[in-house]
Amino acid sequence: MPKKKVVEIPDFIVVRELANLMEVSPIDVIKELMNAGVLTNINQQIDYDTAAIIAEEMGFEPRPIAPPEEEVPVVEEVRPVKEQFYAEDRPEDMRARSPVVTMLGHVDHGKTSILDAIRHTNVWAGEVGGITQHIGAYQVEVDGRKITFIDTPGHEAFTAMRARGAQVTDIAVLVVAADDGVMPQTREAISHARAAGVPILVAINKMDLASANAERVKQQLSDEGLVVEDWGGDVMCVEVSATQKTGLQDLLDSILVLTEFSNITANPYREAMGTVIESRLDRRRGSVATLLVRNGTLHQGDVVLSDDVYGRVRAMFDFRGQEVEEAPPSMPVEVLGLSGVPVAGDTFRVVEDERTARELAEVRAREKEQRAGGPPRSLLSLEDLFRQMRAGEAKELRIVLKADVQGSLEPVANSLQRLGTDDLKVSILHQGTGHISESDVMLAAASQAIVIGFNVEPDGAARNLAEAEGVDIRTYGLIYRVIEDVDKALKGLLEPVYREVILGHAEVRAIFRISGRGHVAGCYVTDGQVVRNGLARVKRGRNVVYEGRVASLRRFTEDVTEVRSGYECGIGLEGFGDFEEGDVIEIYRMEQMSR
Repeated sequence: MPKKKVVEIPDFIVVRELANLMEVSPIDVIKELMNAGVLTNINQQIDYDTAAIIAEEMGFEPRPIAPPEEEVPVVEEVRPVKEQFYAEDRPEDMRARSPVVTMLGHVDHGKTSILDAIRHTNVWAGEVGGITQHIGAYQVEVDGRKITFIDTPGHEAFTAMRARGAQVTDIAVLVVAADDGVMPQTREAISHARAAGVPILVAINKMDLASANAERVKQQLSDEGLVVEDWGGDVMCVEVSATQKTGLQDLLDSILVLTEFSNITANPYREAMGTVIESRLDRRRGSVATLLVRNGTLHQGDVVLSDDVYGRVRAMFDFRGQEVEEAPPSMPVEVLGLSGVPVAGDTFRVVEDERTARELAEVRAREKEQRAGGPPRSLLSLEDLFRQMRAGEAKELRIVLKADVQGSLEPVANSLQRLGTDDLKVSILHQGTGHISESDVMLAAASQAIVIGFNVEPDGAARNLAEAEGVDIRTYGLIYRVIEDVDKALKGLLEPVYREVILGHAEVRAIFRISGRGHVAGCYVTDGQVVRNGLARVKRGRNVVYEGRVASLRRFTEDVTEVRSGYECGIGLEGFGDFEEGDVIEIYRMEQMSR
C-alpha cells in the first residue's frame, strides 16, 4: 500500500491555502467540505480538525504544525507615555510644554458645559465666530501659558485611547455636580484615571443651584479615597458654575499649578510624534485627521506614518481653522494629505521620506491581515500569570471586579486583596455593582487586567468587545471559587479552564405539550444557530431560570441537528418545561482555553 503524503496544517487555514498545500483544486476541497456538512467558500477559514478530516478523505496524512519550543509568552504592555514618546531624548533637550487635560465624570454633571464655558470666555480663543470648525481639541491661554483640552469628554473615550496604546492626558479633571454628588459613573471615572496614573483635579460644578452642597460632595469623594486639600488631603478642588461662568479662572490656575508639580516636558527640536485624536473622510478635502503633537515639532511637508496610514502633510490648521506652518508639543492640529483615515487613539510619527513610510505601512497592513485571520489572542489570562511572574514580567494581577449587589462586592474585594505575596500582588482597578459593561472591558484592555464577575454576566456589547480585544472575563456564582482560582493563579497551580462560546439565541413564541415529551417551546432563532445536544440556558428578563442541555430539536415533523438564524423550530430541554412566551434560549458551548 503506497504511503500517504504528509501535509502539515496550522491551527487555522484558508480553504485556498489548504488546496495549495495538497496541490489539488480548491473546488475539490469545497466539494469534500460540503460532503462533510460544512458550507464554505474559497477564502473562508477553517480550523485544524475540519482541515484534517478533509485531508484524510482526499488521501493525505494530516499533521499539526509542530509548536515551537515552549517559552514564556511575551505580552505587549502598554508603555507609559514617557517611555513611549520621550525615551530617546536627552534631559538637557527637554523644555516645559502645555498640559493636556481631559474632563471626566458622570453624565449630565457638566463636563461639556465647562469646556464650552472655558472656550467661549477665554481671551486667547478670540470671538465665538473665530472658531470656524470643531477638531476635537483646542487650546486656551492663561497668563501667557497655554492649556490643551481634549474635547472628548467621558472615561470611555479616555480609556479607549489608552487601550490603543496612547495615553494622551496629562491631567484628569473630575467633574462632580454639587447637587447630585458622587454617582456610579463618577466612581468609574476615578478608577479609569487612577489606572492611567494621571493626577486628578476635582471641579465641583453647579454651585449656583440652591441644592448645591459642596461639603457633602467632598465627604463622598473622601469615601472613594480622594481627600481634597481643605480636608487635609492632597487633591486640588475648585468650586465652579458653568452656567454662571464663575470659578473658571480658578480652575485654569489650578491646572497650571498642578502642571508645575507634574514636570510636563518635551523636546521641541526633534521629529514630531504624537496621537491621532479623531479622523474622518471629507468629500472635498479627502482624509482629514486631528493630530496632537506629544513630542517634537510637526511642520508642513513632513511625512507622517500612523499604523498603516501615511502621507505628506499638505496643509495644517489650528483649532480656529487658521493655517499654520508648524505645531510644537501639545498643540492639536488638523492635517490634510494622508493616504487613508487613521484610527483615533493610534500614535503617529514623522519618518524620513514617503518611500520609507509606504514600505512600513505595507508591512503593518500585512501583519494586520494575518492577525485578523487567526483566533483572538488574550492580552492576559490567569493561566499566563505564573509564567510571567517567573520571568519577572508580572508584578501584580490587575482585576476589574463586578458583583450583583454591594453586600457581595465588599467581601469578594476584601478576600482578593488579602491574596498575593510581596512579589505578586492583587490590584483591583475598579469595583462596582451591575452587569459587566463595555466600559469595564475597555478598562481591562487598556490596563492589562482580568474582568471578574460575581453573580453577574457581561452584556452582549461587552462580550463582543472582550472577544475582539482578547480580554479574559471570568464569572462565578460562589465566592470560594473566585478566591480559589485567583489564589491558584498566584501560585501557578491553576487547572485548565474553559471559556463560554455563544452559538445563538432563540425566542420562545409558543408552548406546546407533546405526548411523552412534556412541554416543547416553539421558537424563532434570532441570531447564530441552535444545535441539538448543545448547552442551553433560559433567560427571563435579566434572570436565568434554567441551565442544561437541548434534548430535542425539530423543524416541523423532522428531527434536525441544527437550525440557523431566521428559521422557526421546536426546542425541548432536559428536565425543563416551564416555558413562558418571550423567554430567550441561549445556546452555547464550553471551549477549553489554550494555556
